[in-house]
Amino acid sequence: MIKRSFNGPRKSGPSRAGQSSGFGSGPRRSGGGFRAASSGGFRGGPSRGGFRGGSRGGGNRQKTEKINFSKFINKVQMTEEVAVFKPEHTFQDFKIVDALKESIRVKGYLLPTPIQDRTIPQILMGSDIVGVANTGTGKTAAFLIPLINKVLLNRQEQVLIIVPTRELAIQIDDELKQFTKNMQIYSVCCVGGAPIYRQISELRLQYNFIIGTPGRLKDLIDRKMIHLHEFKSIVLDEADRMLDMGFVHDMRAIMKGMPKERHTLFFSATISPDIERLIAEFLKNPLRISVKTQDTAKNIEQDVIQIKKGENKTDVLCGLLDNKELTKVLIFGRTKHGVEKLSQVLTKKGIKAESIHGDKTHGKRQYALKLFKENHSRVLVATDVAARGLDISDISHVINYDIPATNDDYVHRIGRTGRGAKKGKAITFVE
Repeated sequence: MIKRSFNGPRKSGPSRAGQSSGFGSGPRRSGGGFRAASSGGFRGGPSRGGFRGGSRGGGNRQKTEKINFSKFINKVQMTEEVAVFKPEHTFQDFKIVDALKESIRVKGYLLPTPIQDRTIPQILMGSDIVGVANTGTGKTAAFLIPLINKVLLNRQEQVLIIVPTRELAIQIDDELKQFTKNMQIYSVCCVGGAPIYRQISELRLQYNFIIGTPGRLKDLIDRKMIHLHEFKSIVLDEADRMLDMGFVHDMRAIMKGMPKERHTLFFSATISPDIERLIAEFLKNPLRISVKTQDTAKNIEQDVIQIKKGENKTDVLCGLLDNKELTKVLIFGRTKHGVEKLSQVLTKKGIKAESIHGDKTHGKRQYALKLFKENHSRVLVATDVAARGLDISDISHVINYDIPATNDDYVHRIGRTGRGAKKGKAITFVE
């Protein structure tokens, strides 16, 4: 195990009198540069090797795969008994301060999930971690809980959390606030697509956590508003997605500016050769923890609908949505234009539908997500912007209206349903 010193210089600046609005801690809710462009069509042929993605966070995904349609079929017996995981620890067993234990109890967490059970003790001991887990398994809390404890023990500690999308950054910031209520721990959410000067204002105040997307973080670093030498702990979450979105150069630049003696936590749903190279660059003798049992959760029933020649795909979709068992439906499309058009068609047919994609303003995307999360709309149509990290409760069905570009995309799309131990269904349209 590598011993590291976690104390470091602390920036000066005015302290916060309370929770502030905007992108610092408090009930602010704007933010983020979702630069994910829609994937290309379903094309066969070999994928391009090496690091993917052209300009920072932009451009269409360069890699496509020829996916065997049989991967989209997994007939699950929905009455099947699922083995109950028995953790080695309870949250009360962890060597964390009592105030944090109480916060966890109030939040309603009873027993750790597998990724939490295995990573929290190691992070508390200062180990560098490479964590791999199925979606919906509580990964965010797995790194937030020990890092919050680190801040409670040393108020000068500063933590940098890098994620691929603004929506995921906001989600992590929300969870951080829930854990740290009344603890005087503050955060700044630094994401593109929102006014940078508001974030600059927040960075002039006291904070312990910065959560952001690579492009906006790099902009703020270049403006001398973020001083990387002050951060002794860093989290790279959804690293494979950041790689796919073309953020590799920003990630490297940020890591190069970090102290050599640092605590690095690296989470990725998939470990490709490209990801292995990043691990070798960014971490020193990390402890690898994988609780991923298979690509797709056993409790997600998967099937395909064959669109016959001359059949109208939208009509088939509307007929499917007539089934009342589809209570909360996430539909994935290939392009921003196609997603918006489909959402409008469904709305005209009397189906309460919203859309999220890269051409919508951040405010409109957050409003659409809010309506969907709160069950004011039954359907959310999205590009792959929603395929990673977002935790939306009780999605009954995921429908791949357009075939995903890669098998990894498929895995992450359908992972929005069947979260945790819940059941879910995924349907893919095949033409």
